[in-house]
Amino acid sequence: MLNDTLAPRVARDTSDDTIGGRISLARDAAGLTVEQISAVAGVTEDTWTSWENDRAEPRANRLDMLARILQVNIAWLLDGQGKGPAEAR
Repeated sequence: MLNDTLAPRVARDTSDDTIGGRISLARDAAGLTVEQISAVAGVTEDTWTSWENDRAEPRANRLDMLARILQVNIAWLLDGQGKGPAEAR
């Protein structure tokens, strides 16, 4: 059995380790600006920017809508598990 401490450590991008980072990553993967996505989602640009910058989190009733708009799994938005944007794979 291999000792995990001897396994090489792979550097990974940690920009999507928060819900805001994942929202931003998914928006970028969709090729949408904050102006465009906030209009589709029915929120202000300030609200969307607050979500992406982890100054606020979307309420539970918004998560399903965000997942559909961004074409990702809700679980991926919340904790990085499940189907994320094509670029994140």
